[in-house]
Amino acid sequence: MSNEDGGTFSECPSCVEVTGHSIIKRTPRGEGEDVLVRCNTCSSVHRIMIRPPKPVMIRTTLSDGRESFGVEIEVDEDEEISVGDMFEHDEITWMVTRIDNDESRPEKILGASEIFSMWATRSDKTIVGITMTIGEISESGKLECEPDRVFSCGSIINFADSRWRIRAIHTGKGRTLTGSRIANEIRRIYLHPPDREY
Repeated sequence: MSNEDGGTFSECPSCVEVTGHSIIKRTPRGEGEDVLVRCNTCSSVHRIMIRPPKPVMIRTTLSDGRESFGVEIEVDEDEEISVGDMFEHDEITWMVTRIDNDESRPEKILGASEIFSMWATRSDKTIVGITMTIGEISESGKLECEPDRVFSCGSIINFADSRWRIRAIHTGKGRTLTGSRIANEIRRIYLHPPDREY
């Protein structure tokens, strides 16, 4: 049942199509209600039962950087979920990366009640590996930042209370000494002191 331009529209069992209706009576039923209506086209009277969808729990693996953990996400049973959908959990934004049906096969889109398991990655922050090198000594660290933050080879950044020059960027497909990349494409950034000559 929907309201458009102040009128009530619903499927009429006599007309077998969506028509305008007049509301005769509303009766609360638990968290929903029963609505007695009259079709404006054929004048038949029928009852519409409005109930909130039942919640279902979806077994979900959340990945934040290299850390993964299992949770159960509550959604409405009539909701459709697609790969690429975003949702909030514990004040963090996550993106659905995989949904499996009851045969553990991946699907692009499924109704919530049809999902056997789901995977999602954190999308509001990403963690980039950092290697800091001074002479023959290298140390590793991690930088948490927005996924769309741009890093450019040759630029100066502040990290671990020091200024550094980005010597190289590794995307997982290879290392580059030139150009720019966004954080969620980067596996590791290599830093050297800004006054180092190459």
